[in-house]
Amino acid sequence: MQFSKNTSSGISKSLLIKLVLIIVFIISVIILLGKIDFPSPNKEIEKIIPNEKLKIVK
Repeated sequence: MQFSKNTSSGISKSLLIKLVLIIVFIISVIILLGKIDFPSPNKEIEKIIPNEKLKIVK
């Protein structure tokens, strides 16, 4: 039986590659979602708040 000493200190290359791929995937999804033109409401939304529910804080 032969003992081998692990001399690498830090993250292994395969884990580093996986992390980089995941980060690239997330960034590309965010960019693609930003380019999609979602429909916006046509009429302006306005809500009237009655004066009874307003409280003046001094």
